[in-house]
Amino acid sequence: HVQLVESGGGSVQPGGSLRLSCVVSGDTRSRLCMAWFRQAPGNEREGVAAIRRYSGTTFYADSVKGRFTISQDNAKTTLYLQMDSLKPEDTAMYYCAAVTQSERCLTTAYDFWGQGTQVTVS
Repeated sequence: HVQLVESGGGSVQPGGSLRLSCVVSGDTRSRLCMAWFRQAPGNEREGVAAIRRYSGTTFYADSVKGRFTISQDNAKTTLYLQMDSLKPEDTAMYYCAAVTQSERCLTTAYDFWGQGTQVTVS
């Protein structure tokens, strides 16, 4: 089992930056991929960025490429999302997630989810 706790959300003006953090605990074998998702009111949850735990390979949604950076600390116990040049359309609840099978890394079918942290850009 894996536990995920996000922090770092808040309100920021357009063009500003925020850094989200996700503290990860539990079975390390159960999180081959880690990712950030977001969901705005009335919208479906969408993938923002993902990272393969061991290779460090990263993936980004087209809407955030060049603005957001996903990373993990050396101990792989904290996942980060650096968000720069924020836009009003980035407003959403952001979730940290982990998946046990690498083939699902680029899907929304993740196994473990955090409670979310709100990001508001206005």
